[in-house]
Amino acid sequence: MQPSAFLPILFEVLPRVARIAVYIALGVFAANLVVAFGLVERIAGLSRYLTGPANLPDEVGTAIVTTAASTTAGYGMLAEYRESGVLDDRATLVAVTINTFFGFVQHIFTFYWPVLIPILGQEVGFMYVGARAAIALAITLTGVVAGAVLLSERNVDSTAVVQTDGAGEVGEEEQSLQSMLEEAGRKTWKTLRRIVPRLAIVYVFVTLLLRTTDLESFTALASPLTNLVGLPGAAVPIVVAFAFDTTAGAAAIAPAIGQTFTPKQAVATMLIGGIISFAVSTFKRSIPFQYGIWGPEFGSKVIAVNTGLKIVFIAIAVAVLVV
Repeated sequence: MQPSAFLPILFEVLPRVARIAVYIALGVFAANLVVAFGLVERIAGLSRYLTGPANLPDEVGTAIVTTAASTTAGYGMLAEYRESGVLDDRATLVAVTINTFFGFVQHIFTFYWPVLIPILGQEVGFMYVGARAAIALAITLTGVVAGAVLLSERNVDSTAVVQTDGAGEVGEEEQSLQSMLEEAGRKTWKTLRRIVPRLAIVYVFVTLLLRTTDLESFTALASPLTNLVGLPGAAVPIVVAFAFDTTAGAAAIAPAIGQTFTPKQAVATMLIGGIISFAVSTFKRSIPFQYGIWGPEFGSKVIAVNTGLKIVFIAIAVAVLVV
């Protein structure tokens, strides 16, 4: 490939990487300040009902709260806690799983409420959003149970953040505001230097693959899935459209609700579209993002856990709808 062929890819990738880097920087910077100012107790108060039973430290509660505003910033916090030794790999996977519902919450206000519900109508719109909320909550509660069963004091170290951030170096004297900001800034820069180059490389690689790979082959799964659960034949093109663009899929099925599809069948069709879309979105977005945050080895584990749990609980939701 000619060097000039990389320029369009770079122009496509660099703004995306820059945007993600900003959110990661905000998340990591906030994580350090929260610890430095001693705000963990206040921010993590409500989330302690989840982190406590899951045997996770209060610091994870700050990441959970942050995820409701920005998934990327929340992941940045968790990456910081894993890097500093607060969480080992098993505890990090549990924390990522618990984050699921809070990552869903932000989409209610940015997409589901203003865009999807008006397209689908109130009945089907609320049914679909309710189903997705139940799926996300089920995954979060699964993470809580997993933490209760699988985690112990060996998997977490709440003192690691303080030690790594250098708070112990000031002895009994209180850190000044300037020193805390400078320390948080240094820690954030160190994390960005580790994550952003890897993120950029993976995004470029995946974008190159997208230019030479026919992702529509994934949609061959649509027909067997819709036939398995007894949906109308018209569900296949809806699933295909929904897999590549949620808004387009919703707009395509909306006129057929009440005629070709019952409300429950419509919701089941869109959920199946979500299963197919995981294959596409994992390749296009999850792999570059998760590999950039965690590296290939641990990033693959995060993707496997996230995708596996979503598919399982979506399948359960579809089964309930079509029975």
